[in-house]
Amino acid sequence: MDMIGQLAAVGAVLALLAAALWALRRRGLATARPRPGGGRRLRNLERLPLGPQHALHLVGLGEETLVVASSPAGCALLVRLGAPETGAPGEARS
Repeated sequence: MDMIGQLAAVGAVLALLAAALWALRRRGLATARPRPGGGRRLRNLERLPLGPQHALHLVGLGEETLVVASSPAGCALLVRLGAPETGAPGEARS
């Protein structure tokens, strides 16, 4: 009988959580969709592997583009550029 009581308690807690999630979704407070204007500021633009544990990363951060080196010892900022690239890869910039 003790096992049935524990299972009933777990079921009741899960039912309460499901009801709370349903109520929050109805009010628009819990959504799986990102809000308009709340886009990501950090973007992985490109990665260039240099070896098994070393790589260069081109990262977009807001209006800037960063070149970051990663290795087993950590990460290091190499270059901070201006606006991120908007053209297709391999396309010449004017």
